[in-house]
Amino acid sequence: MKSDTLTPKESIIDGQELISSGESFILGFFSPGSSNNRYVGIWYKGIMPKTIVWVANRESPLNDTRGQIIIGADGKLVLLDGAENVIWSTSSSRLIHEPVAKLLDSGNLVVMNGNYGNPDSYVWQSFDYPSDTLIAGLKIGWDKRTGLHRYLTSWKSANDPSLGNFTYGFDFVGVPQLVIREESNIKFRTGLWNGIVFNSYPFKIFRAFMPVLNITGDEVSYMDGPGDRVTRLVVKENGLVERFLWANETLEWIKLYEIRKDTCDSYEFCGPNGICRLTDVPVYCDCLTGFIPKLQDEWDAFNWSSGCRRRTQLNCTESDGFLKLSKVKLPNLLQFWINNNFSLGDCKLECLKNCSCTAYANSGVDGGPHGCLLWYGDLIDIRLLTSGASDNVQLDLYLRLAASEIDSITDARRKKKEALVLIISLTLAGMLVLVSVMYLVRKRNKERKKNARVGSRIHREEPELPLFDIVEILEATNKFSADNKIGEGGFGPVYKGKLVDGQEVAVKRLSRTSKQGISEFMNEVRLVTNLQHRNLVRVLGGCIEGNERILVYEYMSNKSLDNFIFDPRRSSTLNWKKRHDIVMGIARGLLYLHQDSRLTIIHRDLKTSNVLLDSRFNAKISDFGMAHTFRGDQSEAKTKRIAGTYGYMPPEYAINGRFSAKSDVFSFGVIVLEILSGIKNKNFDHPDHHQNLLGQAWILWKERRPLEFMDSNSDHSYVPSELLRCMHVGLLCVQKFPDDRPTMLSVVFMLGNDSMILLEPKEPGFFGENSRNQCSQEECYSNNAMSITLLEARK
Repeated sequence: MKSDTLTPKESIIDGQELISSGESFILGFFSPGSSNNRYVGIWYKGIMPKTIVWVANRESPLNDTRGQIIIGADGKLVLLDGAENVIWSTSSSRLIHEPVAKLLDSGNLVVMNGNYGNPDSYVWQSFDYPSDTLIAGLKIGWDKRTGLHRYLTSWKSANDPSLGNFTYGFDFVGVPQLVIREESNIKFRTGLWNGIVFNSYPFKIFRAFMPVLNITGDEVSYMDGPGDRVTRLVVKENGLVERFLWANETLEWIKLYEIRKDTCDSYEFCGPNGICRLTDVPVYCDCLTGFIPKLQDEWDAFNWSSGCRRRTQLNCTESDGFLKLSKVKLPNLLQFWINNNFSLGDCKLECLKNCSCTAYANSGVDGGPHGCLLWYGDLIDIRLLTSGASDNVQLDLYLRLAASEIDSITDARRKKKEALVLIISLTLAGMLVLVSVMYLVRKRNKERKKNARVGSRIHREEPELPLFDIVEILEATNKFSADNKIGEGGFGPVYKGKLVDGQEVAVKRLSRTSKQGISEFMNEVRLVTNLQHRNLVRVLGGCIEGNERILVYEYMSNKSLDNFIFDPRRSSTLNWKKRHDIVMGIARGLLYLHQDSRLTIIHRDLKTSNVLLDSRFNAKISDFGMAHTFRGDQSEAKTKRIAGTYGYMPPEYAINGRFSAKSDVFSFGVIVLEILSGIKNKNFDHPDHHQNLLGQAWILWKERRPLEFMDSNSDHSYVPSELLRCMHVGLLCVQKFPDDRPTMLSVVFMLGNDSMILLEPKEPGFFGENSRNQCSQEECYSNNAMSITLLEARK
């Protein structure tokens, strides 16, 4: 039959389907994986392979192919086998006069009294008995009026949908929290609900769905609200809880995220009275202040399960004190007491009354200033929250310690403060003396320096570059203080500085040990003074005194692109719009160098560390020490002095020394693919093949799985068509032969024109070769990815 309803005297025979009115879901018989057992389930219509979202007879499979579903006159939905034995059925205590079964467009199978579509007429619904999958509109949690407890339960295996070992749902012991359990053991918890967010797990907002939490006196529930895409949350057989999104462009499920974010999310990872800090790699676990490991040998071997014990026992008097731990995941509620009317001061006094009380916090059930939580005994599952934790909620835990521990902490803080004050005072005094001396020296030599600059400029035929006095540079960088150092490249160290007028600058100082010498410095001087473009870093001046060779640039507050895209934590701040704008900015900057400047300029060392980001994440190309200019109709050159960075050099340049504008195009393509994937080309390693990042992109493109290439740390707010176009253009840019690569003019036009039909890319450079041995000479790359130069002796 093909219908959206089922009434008495009608049935669904194995092989037939009941389709919803909106034709979004199908109800029918299926066999999972390689199993021969038959089950009644609900799955998406039009999505292949078949994706099951609900199973009726999870514990009672059919062993033949003659099953049928009927609805009886009493309103029960019944599954019969070939011998008409009852395999599974619904139940209801309500009397039904006109029983009708209907598969709704939401995927909810309902039995109702009459075909009215009114939820009040439902006497049974599949949404009250979830399987392993959460879809839009399905709630998990408690209905306190009916006593119904809804939660997700994993399949036993891919071939067996019977109840597995893992569940995901609400744990409501005093304060709600979501937990993953393996049988009765907690494996993960979100932290306590404080009326605004879960203590350590604020829900992210995606356009594909909208999280809806309802925590009232009658109900504690969560569901996915409607969004603009099809998504599902699944409890996997191995206990992972993952969110998937259906991509209409590539016709596949894409994993958006996993509930457990990192190691510190594992329940009780650091044992009783331990705290997990993700920044303490590889140790992770510390004892809470005032505690020491129970078994030191185990802790030294990175086994923290035994936890910690107090270093000094409590006095059990009012002389005990409390240490505030800020922005932590509050401990699990094992032995606790709660009062939502107490203030934080009342909470402290209540804790001091009981010697077993070990900590207190603001329960914040309604997000207000009142509410008291007390913990007794060991404190379990505490972690330091990351910098992304919400600051508008209470995340402080007050840890009870003996008076002597509090005194020790206070003394240590006082001594640290005194030492800091002394250091600052001495530093200020020294700076005052230094500034006075520098002022006198500067005043005495000002005229001499002025004449020397003019003569030096004429003698060396330098361009009109504003020159700084070395004294100004020393003042600006605090004498090239290590605290001011913000980076290092092939040219030398880079320092942050502040000029007398308050302007922040970046000061690049030629290192005496640098492989780049005076010629590269002068090359950059000649170029940057004549380049003016919003996507090129602006030079403010230089300094040439004695052995010093210094360039002063505008300061880029967000430093270089590689600091973001290759850092799992920082990369999450680069949403898709910012990444796309960065790609476009680099492309426009290269187009200016290749076509719109007075000379055709080939950068020759374009890489993520040479793309700087200002405070608004605008991309600006920097470091022109290796750049080469073409005059007239010249379009290609050859050199024996290879300059560049492994992973970004095209084959014709790395092997034969030939370079052209298409060399920069290749480097640009590598950067685009690195921005999309969040992985450095040089560092990419795949267990199934030896290809580099470019080869992986090519393989996924040919297999029509391009969205798997996207950075897993991104926010997934991307526009799929823009992402695919960027990847397409990136692959066109890294093709093996220069003639196959587009010009930067074509690149800018392709990126900005969605209607333009693009050519299919060919194999990228180095594809099919061992990506770990791309260069024929060992010297053609640098292990630390800095710019390098091959020097050849004069003949």
